[in-house]
Amino acid sequence: MKMKMGRLVVLVVTVMVLNLSSPCSAWFGFGNKQKTSKNSILPAQPSIINRAAHGSSIIIPLYGNVYPVGFYNVTLSIGQPPRSYFLDVDTGSDLTWLQCDAPCSHCSETPHPLYKPSNDFVPCQDPLCASLQPSDDYECESPDQCDYQIDYADQYSTLGALVNDVYLLNFTNDVQLKVRMALGCGYDQTFSPSYHPLDGILGIGRGKTSLVSQLNGQGLVQNVVGHCLSSQGGGYVFFGNVYGSFRVSWTPMSSTDSKHYSAGPAELAFGGKKSRSGSLTVLFDTGSSYTYFNSKAYKALISWLKKELHKVPISVAADDQTLPICWRGKKPFQSIREVKRYFKPLALTFSNAGKVKTLFEIPLEGYLILSSMGNVCLGILNGSEVGLGDLNIIGDISMQDKVMVFDNEKHLIGWAPADCTRLPRSRAFGISSY
Repeated sequence: MKMKMGRLVVLVVTVMVLNLSSPCSAWFGFGNKQKTSKNSILPAQPSIINRAAHGSSIIIPLYGNVYPVGFYNVTLSIGQPPRSYFLDVDTGSDLTWLQCDAPCSHCSETPHPLYKPSNDFVPCQDPLCASLQPSDDYECESPDQCDYQIDYADQYSTLGALVNDVYLLNFTNDVQLKVRMALGCGYDQTFSPSYHPLDGILGIGRGKTSLVSQLNGQGLVQNVVGHCLSSQGGGYVFFGNVYGSFRVSWTPMSSTDSKHYSAGPAELAFGGKKSRSGSLTVLFDTGSSYTYFNSKAYKALISWLKKELHKVPISVAADDQTLPICWRGKKPFQSIREVKRYFKPLALTFSNAGKVKTLFEIPLEGYLILSSMGNVCLGILNGSEVGLGDLNIIGDISMQDKVMVFDNEKHLIGWAPADCTRLPRSRAFGISSY
């Protein structure tokens, strides 16, 4: 199986001058390319831009699952002429990048041919470039080129240069635009043990290079992004004011973390009872397949589970290495539903600065997976053991079957139960006020 952990980013400057002369898996959604229109337009006409921006948004289908695939991805068309690429969706990082033939020093096998970069370089002093550097006083060894290195928490890294190129995007009001935005040309990658084949990463965090920030900067959508991950596989990601008819629960984004979709403080509850594991700072991160608690909260969870499971007819399955802790029954389980009488839901309660508390519920499907051996395994891991310190990451598993909304304009994070297999119908959507 393939497992990602949260992509918390360390930025390092490096330089390499680009030389521009120079089997796909089912979960990537091969053959499910986005519908295109013959009337595609460059966003140079203000009337067209206004029409796209007025109450419109972008909704893109997702493919994949938490287990056994280990990630969700989108298909995007980039370049001139546009070519399709599969990108791993990551709310925990900002930069969208593709493995790139510039030429490539270290690239993996990809579902599509390597991206051929445009010759439209983002200069070193551009604000977008500055946002990718480790400090404000970085030096420009090559003024006409923005170089970057991004190191992720799961031992993955990419080194490259920032270029501008065209994204072919379909808006929900039937307008199709060729939008020129910055992306990374990644020509030197280091792969993690949890590596999976991909063309690149779709960064939708809070930074300037994030796709939603760039779309908003061009006046095309509101600075709102979100997703809906189905436990059955698939779902969708959206940019702009998309919400459906759900009743969203809101909590403020953290005022001390401007880079991540962070909320807190939160209190953890097991089976409706407070865990006494202290106040938790929480990051919502699709770059992580599973959820990570800090050492204190994780140990409290394990202690609670041992007490709950002490007299039930299941036992630890030490031979199942799918995840650190798995349990077997008298016979292989066919679904998570079979263990509902043994396990209880979890929840995070956000205090919202003294206002009415907001509950983020984590049902059984939000923290258990069914392994290929017919056992149930705990999809919450000890973050302190993998270098996350006191951070707590809510990964894909715990966000399944919820519409997750990250409103960067109101600085709010929201969620609501949803059938993520059904895409919103467009146009008449609006996010309710906090």
